[in-house]
Amino acid sequence: MTSNELKIDMIIPAFNEENAVDKVLGDIPSDLIREVIVCNNGSTDRTPQVAKAAGATVLDEPQKGYGHACLKGIEYLKNKPEELQPDIVVFIDGDYSDYPEEAHQLVEPIIKDGADLVIGSRAMGKLEKGSMTPQQVFGNWLATNLIKLFYNYEFTDLGPFRAIRWDKLLELEMQDKTYGWTVEMQVKAAKAKMKCCEIPVTYRVRIGKSKVSGTVKGTILAGHKILWTIFKLL
Repeated sequence: MTSNELKIDMIIPAFNEENAVDKVLGDIPSDLIREVIVCNNGSTDRTPQVAKAAGATVLDEPQKGYGHACLKGIEYLKNKPEELQPDIVVFIDGDYSDYPEEAHQLVEPIIKDGADLVIGSRAMGKLEKGSMTPQQVFGNWLATNLIKLFYNYEFTDLGPFRAIRWDKLLELEMQDKTYGWTVEMQVKAAKAKMKCCEIPVTYRVRIGKSKVSGTVKGTILAGHKILWTIFKLL
């Protein structure tokens, strides 16, 4: 089956990304992605208006939290008639740090090799100088090594740019509402013995200040939640 025969949708959690989200939407390959869902996570700027003007489906999730926003998008897709639900879902951030046009490479292992979950690995790819803080790099290294130790699955990154089969995503029964979203997906996929792989992706300095790594508090909270999630799911 080719990408043209599959229904592939994209979910973008977004909080105050009015200066970036239109660029993200503009670079999404329209020949690949059927519908783009921007989950507006309580933005106080014009993020929802900009996203809507750029052609995205905009959902409002006022409850703050990365996971809250992603779950809103999943709920929207689940409420569609079964024949209109996607085959594959791609997740990407709304800050223009990832390259949306690389979605083609991201879904390829699912279409051609039968993968269930594909992580876009920044560690394997090309990083623009300053795009990741030292604490982000260390945190990813620590978390992925703990996953290898406890779950015997090899990852190099917890990157937000990822693709997953829709049926497998539903099987995971995702629950995390905040910073543990990405690691929860990977740990649950490992526990379920899903076929996972990574591809190298390019990563640039985001537009605007990060709500997580851009503050000491955000970095500490995210690090704690990621580690807590890994041990909680043992």
